Amino acid sequence: MVSNPGNLARDSHSVNDQVAENITRVEELAYELKVEEVMTRDVRKLSPDMMMKDVLDDFRQNRISGAPVLAGEELIGVISIEDIINCLIKSDIDSPVSKYMSVKLFTVLASDPVIEALKKFVNTKLGRLIVVNESGKLKGIITKGDITRGFLSALQRDYHSEELIRYRASHLFDDIESDRTSLIMRYNIKQGDFTHGGEASSNIKRALLRLGAQPGLARRCGIAAYEAEMNLIIHTTNGGIIRVEIEPHKITIDCYDDGPGIKDISLALKPGYSTASESIRELGFGAGMGLVNIQRCVESMKLESVYGKGTRLTMKIFLNEDAVGEAGSSKETK
Repeated sequence: MVSNPGNLARDSHSVNDQVAENITRVEELAYELKVEEVMTRDVRKLSPDMMMKDVLDDFRQNRISGAPVLAGEELIGVISIEDIINCLIKSDIDSPVSKYMSVKLFTVLASDPVIEALKKFVNTKLGRLIVVNESGKLKGIITKGDITRGFLSALQRDYHSEELIRYRASHLFDDIESDRTSLIMRYNIKQGDFTHGGEASSNIKRALLRLGAQPGLARRCGIAAYEAEMNLIIHTTNGGIIRVEIEPHKITIDCYDDGPGIKDISLALKPGYSTASESIRELGFGAGMGLVNIQRCVESMKLESVYGKGTRLTMKIFLNEDAVGEAGSSKETK
């Protein structure tokens, strides 16, 4: 059992269709698309002994504003147009790249959702991020322009995919006689597994769409589940469980783990508060907005924790006939 409940239930009508539509398809794509799907792969690579005057010519000819610096296969720095300007101001155009390159690298994993790149753009104020794999090897570069183009491409694919078949929840519940009928999905989330971060929430959203849920409802559940999933990856000792129960009148998302627990729930609920380590923050996670994003998407959120033992987060979204298509035709009445 856990104690110290942080119960943030809201009026069941407070998240209506209009609010759901404010969670746009573009916002949903930020959680859905991976960095590797939108990044620039064909990247200009510079060497540390290259002259800055040659970099200037290279940038001008290729119309780029930044490039990684590699010593062999090792990523050691990055040069930007700002560095070139600084070099010109000092009339030092014949100096090597190693003198002006930035060695403090801000990277993002190719397997990360685009939302993590966007968070890092906000935190660093940079115009580009170096994309690497889990071994730190260069995979590409991502800019805000790359993300915009990726969104537009995905939206275009959406437009041409209307023929996708969506199953209705009534197909699951037809001819079933019971006092309570529900569909339960369960996902095991591993601590520190950023490579697979977002897979469970993506599968949950996909399942809801196939059950006939309206896009706005699926977005809300997908975003809430993603933030809870990342909390399990970042903050737990041994990972945890996400359990989703879909009933004709509500969806319950239950997340629980066995440690380390939360000392002060009221503090944890404040926007921007995070206990993420510096290494996690350097990866672009742990901004302290996860619970805030969850509250935006659900009608009821209950956070319970015992410090040193574990945490349980329960989220509920109440449905109406329009929200889940035919789901309301189930025999379930409770």
